[in-house]
Amino acid sequence: MSGDGATARVYALHAVVIALLVALNYILPEYHHGVLARVLVLAIFAMGYNLLFGYVGLLSLGHAMFFAAGLYGAGLPLYHLGWGVVPAFAGGVGAGFLVSLIVGLLALRTSGVAFMIVTMMFAQVFYLVTLYFGAWTRGDEGLVLQQQARQITLGTGTLDLTNPATRYLSAVALFAAALFATLAIVRSRHGRVLVAIRENEERAKMLGYDTFANKLAAVVTSGVICAAAGAAYALLFGYVGSTFASVQYSILPLLWVLLGGAATTLGPLLGTLFMYYVIDITSSYTSAYMLIVGAMLILLVLWFRKGVLGTLRDRWLGWLP
Repeated sequence: MSGDGATARVYALHAVVIALLVALNYILPEYHHGVLARVLVLAIFAMGYNLLFGYVGLLSLGHAMFFAAGLYGAGLPLYHLGWGVVPAFAGGVGAGFLVSLIVGLLALRTSGVAFMIVTMMFAQVFYLVTLYFGAWTRGDEGLVLQQQARQITLGTGTLDLTNPATRYLSAVALFAAALFATLAIVRSRHGRVLVAIRENEERAKMLGYDTFANKLAAVVTSGVICAAAGAAYALLFGYVGSTFASVQYSILPLLWVLLGGAATTLGPLLGTLFMYYVIDITSSYTSAYMLIVGAMLILLVLWFRKGVLGTLRDRWLGWLP
């Protein structure tokens, strides 16, 4: 198949996924409607993580701080300062940009295991800061954003983000924007340089590429996407808490990406969706649900060593991005 034909097929596949998600708004029962909206926001978080881990090969255990930076960057101004939804969302994305830029400049002086440890240390400091300033953040108890604060005035009308349909479609719109932005990045020259760095950084340097600048751009882009997910979570679901800054939320996106397929654009969605529903279903039957989840993940890793979509791409669908 020609390059143009393969590109058309890739974009058509992603457009069909978005169309299906929009259609589900009118089909799903109320409970699953709310669950899928949450899954889509968390999948954006996983997409941000996948950009750094899957395409650059940098294993981070600190991405919870980027998600939480967006969460608090949007939630605190809205709760304490009375900001509107749009400025609050912009504040969350801006906070993620600033945090990821600072962390990237410092953490990228290391590599390998050292990078993983440094990012985890930064994330732990961020988590402790959210607890220390409990008078503003209320720590693990968190802040509940009121319904009237999560509304956007549009002329004479109001867009209410607490309305289930509005919340779901807003999550789909943000997911679509993040998905196509990620697709454009990984298929661009910059994306090909990132893959070259992942495969052999020294060779990329010999070819004249500034690997530090490219990795820094990837860290910042990854952080901004994760922060957008955090800001959306605060505004759509009305909760801001320190739990989202804990190490658990740095490990979860790694699991979602490994499950769906690292370095695949749709893998984060598949991994997040599968793991979220497995936990949701098994927890209703037993308190030892994590044992069942762990066993299922082990079986999946044994049969799909590169994740579900990564394995499918290797064996049958080589055109998948």
